[in-house]
Formats: sequence, structure tokens, C-alpha cells
Amino acid sequence: MKTSTETLTFTVAGTGETIELTDYDAIVAGYTGRDAAAVQHHIDELAAIGVAPPPEVPMFYPVDSSTVTAAAEVSAAGEKTSGEIEPLYIRHDGRYYFGIASDHTDRHIETRDIGESKRVCPKPVAGTVIPVSDIQALSLDDCRARSWVDGRLYQDGTLDGLRTPANVVELLLERNPIGERDFVCLGGTLPVIGGDFIYGREWRIEITFPDGTTIDHTYTITKGHQS
Repeated sequence: MKTSTETLTFTVAGTGETIELTDYDAIVAGYTGRDAAAVQHHIDELAAIGVAPPPEVPMFYPVDSSTVTAAAEVSAAGEKTSGEIEPLYIRHDGRYYFGIASDHTDRHIETRDIGESKRVCPKPVAGTVIPVSDIQALSLDDCRARSWVDGRLYQDGTLDGLRTPANVVELLLERNPIGERDFVCLGGTLPVIGGDFIYGREWRIEITFPDGTTIDHTYTITKGHQS
């Protein structure tokens, strides 16, 4: 997995503490739906338009950790890029934290190489995370996840359709040579409203827990070269 020595800093909610990740792995989990039949149906739909099926489910796509950023303005290669709200699982010094991220992706490249489509785009994250005492006990089923693009609601739903945090993390560590290293892992997303990608400029992502605790992040995309 590709790593960098750039520091990623988070504020830990409710503590005033910060954590700093320097040498860490960054991974995007794909095909993380809990309903295996629905996931297979999606894979079949993609295959029908020429997208190769994944060799395993879920898939874990390594990305350069330098692309993970809490910056308010980021650059994306290509004209057809779009983001999406995802839970973010973080391990630092053996402890787990929960955050949110956007798996910004080049949709043109995605039709021929899903991994590359993720690697060429930034992975914006919120600068605030929540400490997780037990990843096995963390449930996101009743959390509401939403995203907006240029002020328009783009995704909206609960996360009960995704594999549990514990399951994603367990498979991540089982299939990848991470060992005891720090990592950040994007854990999957919801369908977009209406089913069509929107290639906008300003993106907002948000996850709200049943008790009202909310993490959100807004970022602006500066267009780079066309894919």
C-alpha cells in the first residue's frame, strides 16, 4: 500500500485532544453492501456496461495517503468527478476513531479501472473524529448520512445497508498486510438520489447519530486536467 509522510491531524470530539497520523495506510472499501444479492445485482449491472467485476467482495482499494485531506479546497483531475459520503474508520496507536470522508472519484476512468478512478482524486475528510472504545460494538445502523452538491441534496439515508464497521475492519486486516500500522479506511456509501452522478463544485458531507451528534465537512473542488 502506498503511504506518505504528510501528517493528517484530527480533533477528537469531546476531549479537546488531537491525533496525528503520519506513516499510515489509506484504503477505500468498495462493494460493502450488507445484502449480498443486491451487491451481486449491482456488479452484474456494471458488467453489462463493460465494468469488470471485482475479484472479491468487498474490495479494498489502496490509495496514496497524501490524497487524504481535511482541506477546504482540493483539486481533482478530470471533468467528470463526484464525491459521496462514507464512514471513515481510523486506527491510530492501536485505538479506533470514527470520522467521515468523501470518496471523490473520476467517473470517466471508473468505467475502465475502478481502483485508478479512486487513486487520481482526493479523499476529503472531516477534521473531527469520535473516539471508539470498542470497534466490535460500534453500530451505524441508525445513523443518517447525507451529502449535498452545490446546495442540492445528493444522498440521504441510514447506514443499515452497509457491512458493520467491525466486519469491514476485520476483512481489511485479514486481506491486507497492515499489521499494527495506523490506517484510515473509507467504509462504503449510499445510492445517489435519482441514480445519476452530478459533477459539481461545492460538496458537503454529513453523518448524524441518533443522539444528535453530527460530523460534517464542506469542500470545494478545483478542476484539474481532463481525464
